[in-house]
Order: sequence, then C-alpha cells, then structure tokens
Amino acid sequence: MTDSDQPKIIIDDDWKSSAQAEKAKLVAQEQEKAEKAAESGAIPGLPEKLGFKELVSMLATQALMYMGAFPDQSGKAMVSLDVARLNIDLLTVVEEKTKGNLTDEESTMITQTIAELQNQFVEVSKAVAQAAQDGTLEQMGQTPPLAGGAPDLKIT
Repeated sequence: MTDSDQPKIIIDDDWKSSAQAEKAKLVAQEQEKAEKAAESGAIPGLPEKLGFKELVSMLATQALMYMGAFPDQSGKAMVSLDVARLNIDLLTVVEEKTKGNLTDEESTMITQTIAELQNQFVEVSKAVAQAAQDGTLEQMGQTPPLAGGAPDLKIT
C-alpha cells in the first residue's frame, strides 16, 4: 500500500483539552463551595439552610432511635420509651406552637409524622411488655430512669 492509499488518521485533541478544562472548572467550583461553607460554619454534607422539615426529621429520628429502630454495634435494639415519648411530645409542642404559620405541606408532614410515631410507640410498648413477659428483655446498666419511667432496655 502506498501512502496515498492508506487512510488518514486525524487526531482531534480539542475534545481532550475541553474535557480537562471542564473538569478543572468543576473542581474549582466545588473548592469554592467548600471554602464558603467553611467560612459560614456550615457542616459538610448538610444543606446550607436548615428549616422546619429538618427539625421535624431530627426529632422523629430521635424518637425512632429510642424505639429501637436502629440497632447498636452488637445488633441489639436499644429501647428507652421515656426518651422516645419525650421526642414525640416535643414534636407535638412544635406543631402546636407553629399552628397557623406552616404551609399546607409542612402542616401535613408534622401531623402525619406525629401520628405515625404515636402508632409506632404503641406497637413498641406492646413488644417491650411481651419481651418482659417472655424474659427476652435485657436491662442496660444501673442508671436510674427518667422521672419515674422505665429504664433503658435492650431487646435480645
């Protein structure tokens, strides 16, 4: 084959330099965003502006945690019904104190969250009573319970 018969290969390096420039631009933007977050004291991974939904979510998560929804490192669920009830009650206070100041979406969200947590609380209370009756309940430590309530428990 002669030189004129061979196909010509044209290498376009423009796309490569474009891609590298775009990548550098994205890295610079992320770095700038991180610097702004550090200056403002924002916590990485959290939204810049926390609001009502995040507050409700935090209290609901705490209630669920103390109802045994999240097992510890040993795989056992820790239950502290007093602390769970406290978080549910706090959500109820938030609902009462914000009445008339919420959007329809926020109002629906907090009402449904409280109702679901209350239902879950009843179910967990029944399960704890059954576990106590069956003898599968393990009391944690010797710390006194909150104001006349039950001690922290682990369901084995």
